[in-house]
Parts: sequence; C-alpha cells; structure tokens
Amino acid sequence: MQIAASAYHYPLLIRHLLHTPLACRAHQEIVSGLEWRYDYLTFRERIARLAGALERLGVGPGSTVAVMDWDGHRYLECFFAVPMMGARLHTINVRLSPEQILYTVNHAADDVILVHEDFAPLLAQIAPRFERPLRTVLLSDAGAPSPSAHDGEYEALLANVPADFAFADFDENTPATTFYTTGTTGEPKGVEYTHRQLVLHTLGLLAGFAPVPGESRLHRDDVYMPITPMFHVHGWGFPYAATLLGMKQVYPGRYEPATLLRLIEREGVTFSHCVPTILHLLLNAPEARDVDLSRMKIVIGGSALPQGLAAAARERGIDVFAAYGLSETCPFLTVADVQQAAESELAARCRTGKPGPLVELRVVDENLRDVARDGHSTGEVVVRAPWLTQGYAGSAEGSEALWRGGYLHTGDVGHLDASGSLQITDRMKDVIKSGGEWISSLALESIASQCAGVGEVAAIGVPDERWGERPMLLVVRGAPSAAGAATAEDIRAAIAAHVDSGRLSRWAVPERIEFVDALDKTSVGKLDKKALRARYAGG
Repeated sequence: MQIAASAYHYPLLIRHLLHTPLACRAHQEIVSGLEWRYDYLTFRERIARLAGALERLGVGPGSTVAVMDWDGHRYLECFFAVPMMGARLHTINVRLSPEQILYTVNHAADDVILVHEDFAPLLAQIAPRFERPLRTVLLSDAGAPSPSAHDGEYEALLANVPADFAFADFDENTPATTFYTTGTTGEPKGVEYTHRQLVLHTLGLLAGFAPVPGESRLHRDDVYMPITPMFHVHGWGFPYAATLLGMKQVYPGRYEPATLLRLIEREGVTFSHCVPTILHLLLNAPEARDVDLSRMKIVIGGSALPQGLAAAARERGIDVFAAYGLSETCPFLTVADVQQAAESELAARCRTGKPGPLVELRVVDENLRDVARDGHSTGEVVVRAPWLTQGYAGSAEGSEALWRGGYLHTGDVGHLDASGSLQITDRMKDVIKSGGEWISSLALESIASQCAGVGEVAAIGVPDERWGERPMLLVVRGAPSAAGAATAEDIRAAIAAHVDSGRLSRWAVPERIEFVDALDKTSVGKLDKKALRARYAGG
C-alpha cells in the first residue's frame, strides 16, 4: 500500500473526542449543580485555560495531576485537559481513609492536587507525610481567594491565562488516567488506562448501548447525569461517551437525594447510572413522591440488581437494567438484554447480560477450560477486550495473577446460556461454601429483596463447626406492606418456594435471618461483605 508522506495517522487521543460535539452540538448545555451552566464552546475554552494554568504550575507530559472534588463541571474539565496535555489524571477516591489517600498520593507520585475546599482539611492533615514536593490548587464554590497554603484558586488561575493552549499529538499508548481500587487485603491497587484504551472504551460503550432494544438505548438526545462518583472508573466511562455525542450533561455535585431529584425534574434528565444502594436511597427519599421518574433510564452496576429493587423502580416507570464490569475493565463488559426470550421481563433486566462489542468473555474451570454453556454450569468469568488494564501499577506479581493464562480474571463466578447471556452468581470471595455445596449469596439476596417490606439485604457465609459455613441473611426493613412489616418467616417462605420449585437447593435456606438498621458499605457504595462477615462471624 502506498502511504502518502503527508497522511495523518490519527492517534486515538482523548482530545479527538471533542471534534464531533464542537462541530455539531457546540451550543448544547453542560449543567453543574444548581448554579453553573455553559455550552460546549465554553467548555473547550475552559479546557484550554486549565491546561495553560497547569503548565504555569510546572505540569507537562509525564506529570500527574490529582483531583479531590465533588462531581461537577471542573471534574469534567480535568477529564479532558490533564490527559490532553500528555499528563496523567489521578482521580482520588475521597471516601478512602486518610491513610489510604496518603498511600495513593505517594504511590501515584502526584505533582499537583486540585482540592475542593471541603477536602482541604483532610489534605492538610496528611501533607507533612508526602514523599515529594507537590503543589495544590483550591476549588472553591464561592470563588474565594486562595489562602497561602495553596498555589492558587481554580477560577482565578483560569481567568489569568488565555484560551489558546496548543494541544499536540503524541503516542496513543501514553497513560491518561490512574486511580486506586481497594481489595479485601493489602494496600489499594493502582489501575492505569491509556488514551487508546479510553477512546476504544468510549466507542465500545456507545456501540454496546445504542442497540439496546426499545427506549433503553443511549442516544444523543438523552439528558445525561451520573450518580456514580467520577473518581470511580471515570464515572464508568459515560462522561466521555456523553461528551462525544454532544449530549446535554448535568453534574450534581454532592450526591444529596433532594438535589438529585430536583435536577432530574428541572433539567429533564433521562439517562443515569448508579449502584443498587444509591437507587434504593433515591426511590425512598421523601422528595421522590412528587417527582416524575418515568423518563429515566438507569443502568445498575457495581453490585447485582436485586429483582425486588428492579420491581420498585419499574413501579415508578424507571427503565432500569443491569450492566457489568470491573475497575480493571474500564469498566464495560456486558449489558442486560431486556427482551431476552424465555425469561420474564424483570428477570431479564437483572441478568448480567450479553458481552459488548469486541469483548471476548468466557466462563472457565480452574484449568481455563470452558464450562458448558447450558445456563447452569458455573466457573470463573475471564475476559479480553482492547480497553482492559494491562496490570496493576508497580505490582508485577498482582499483574501476572490478574492476567493468568492470557485472560483477565474477574474473580466472579457465573454461567453462560446458549444465547451467550451471562449471569453472575457470586464473587469468588463471597460464595458461601457449606457442606461441600456452593450457595449463591446473590440468589438469596434477590429472593429476599422481593418480599414486601424488605429494603436492603445481604447474604453472607458465617462459620459453622459442622458444615464449614452456613448462609446468614441481614435485612434492612423498607416501607411496611399492607400486611405489616417484613418478618423472617416471610423471607424463609419465599426461599422455601424456590427450593420446592427446584430453582434452589434446600441447603441454601438460612437458619439465621437478622434485621439491622444499616449494612456496611464500601467507599463506592457496594455491600462490604468482608466487614459484615467479620461483624457476624462470632454468632
């Protein structure tokens, strides 16, 4: 093939995601909280100003810029400006402990931290133990002058530089982002993504959600608002996808139910995503009674979507359905097929779903051999896709374990049916092993969630001298049904019905069902089963 010397080879860079919205949707709105709104032209101008301001602070290719902020327009500007400079964006999980945040700052070798005034005291607390000099920029909602402890205030710095920063091309395999995921043991693990991976993930996300049947699909006329923290896997990648489409975007700031519901109503939000606990919180907020949610499409990830919660959302008219992925997969892997044959509509919405474009997904035994695609045979889910992280930062051993045999190991147990639809049945670390039988905690949770008067539920394995482990259910009551509050007898009867129909082993019926005020959660809102097991292991 003859290649012209002057041909443009078009590296897959984050800055190229801006071409379409600036050309076709330049005056579409980006809304931040209850006060800020501007169009895509202003957004592009502010990106250039931010890059110029950071350059004056010494940021350049190879630098690392961290962010500690609520989910607003400034975070979205950082999603673009920092990697477009050839620097790396470190999205700090502000819900981690101070010691964990200190570890991530030092491990990522941050050069600059953009810190919201709400988190400035926390940063000041750990600053004496930073392992290298770094600069800080204050993010003030009131635009207040920066105290001497910082190197400037965000808006003031942007106002003092021109909007003419020249973003250059560079290798598409340049690292663009890093963040830290917490496991059950050890320090947080650094996960990195390149420009190429993030651009391909954006395209894969759009190609995966556009064909979803009916109105569940994502399209450019949707109004997008995340209810997943932007520090968590780039807000699941949807901010990049929404920007590429030139959608109207709404960023809520703090996740306060009243504010979320007000923005949904005022801005006409139609597409969002969150973990199950946040959806439960939103549906049960007093303000929800007066807000029309029937235009909403909500993708549930991070944890399994219980059928009881899905039913409650459908009663409000919400088009709710599950998707699946990990911090290590950028995260998109699968999305529910809401019209899957041979299943009720509700069950189909809660299934883990079918792989997205370019995702190779297998369910294997311990020797990496495929198990039968019969909808019953279980094994570990392993995957390949062009946007998966290639390893953990600074951890050769952990990286090799993650990619054992050339496939990324998810640590999830599941099964595939003949149509290629995946159902996750448990995390490998959460599956309950009792008397030689594997019991799915997710199956127990889904059954209990459908009982009237049940709000949230967690199934865990607790030690048993005879059987090794036995299942235990921890239940948070929701609104009482017409027959009264939920009882342990109601839940056991629902589980027994599944046993009688052959859908569940009799071994799965828990002896212990306890009602609690709240369930332990992780920093991203998932059930913290490690903490729950530690709390209830003693009986």
